[in-house]
Amino acid sequence: MTIKFTAEEMRFIASFEGLTGARVRDCIINDFGGNVTFVVNKGDFGMAVGRGGDKVKRARRVIGRGIEVVEYSDDPVEFLKNVFLPARVQSIKIVEKGEKKVAMVNVELQDKGLAVGRGGKKIQIAKKLAERNHGISDVILI
Repeated sequence: MTIKFTAEEMRFIASFEGLTGARVRDCIINDFGGNVTFVVNKGDFGMAVGRGGDKVKRARRVIGRGIEVVEYSDDPVEFLKNVFLPARVQSIKIVEKGEKKVAMVNVELQDKGLAVGRGGKKIQIAKKLAERNHGISDVILI
């Protein structure tokens, strides 16, 4: 699956990689709040965030937007768990409905708000990332 980036996304990726040393696989500019979500290669999460979050804080100042970092995984279940952090995911089941894949995500009851995000922002980002990185057409919280 090929991901196409806008010029602005490519600019943000170049800045983020230069500031943190982490390799970025995907980047989404959130339509709602203007935050940027970076998906970094497996094992690069610590490098992207830095000690005490110093690298991501510096990147936030340089880019001028809020930043969220997600660690990539080839396993779609592990990847979705990473997307929903810090919400505690109890289980994820990926089912085939016709020719589409749907992820059924069960989170701790007290973490539902974290999983949905303000104005549904987090769940919308999760849906985009799941589609772009694993071909999952929908993500449903149960």
